[in-house]
Amino acid sequence: MSRIGRLPIVVPKGVTVQVAADQVLVSGPKGSLRQAIVSGTSVEAAGDTITINRSSDEGPVRAAHGLMRALVMNMVTGVSTGFAKALDIQGVGFRAEIKGPNLVMNLGFSHPIEYAVPKGVAVEVQKSTRVVVTGSDRQQVGQVAAEIRAYRPPDHYKGKGVRYENEHPRIKEGKSA
Repeated sequence: MSRIGRLPIVVPKGVTVQVAADQVLVSGPKGSLRQAIVSGTSVEAAGDTITINRSSDEGPVRAAHGLMRALVMNMVTGVSTGFAKALDIQGVGFRAEIKGPNLVMNLGFSHPIEYAVPKGVAVEVQKSTRVVVTGSDRQQVGQVAAEIRAYRPPDHYKGKGVRYENEHPRIKEGKSA
């Protein structure tokens, strides 16, 4: 049995879980999330715990067992506490600011980059060089952070660009004379 899949999920106070025939709906103070149930697995909500069961011991079903448990756990965590990813902008003249619904970044190009922030995600700029992406959907928060980072990934020679909070890119040695 999957070590992750067999663990029960404890539902905190203020979070409600509804299981339909083919999907799970989790609601809480930070919003509500919906997830389709992966084939070969079943979700049971009883009291303040959720358990994930599987129908057989075939390879794909065993893999889906742990996946479904992780997805539901992320939903419960997201609607109760939320997720956040921080990005640091490094480089002379590199900065970001919020203008209306868009994130505007100056990253050393001839033009500023405008990123339209999707619904369900909040973007906050701190000190003009730190961008914090928050939301209740873990996948969406990570995707938005990856899209922002992709505009100017860290340079391996000088280290300038957009990087995750604890990312330390390997700085290469330049040409030697």
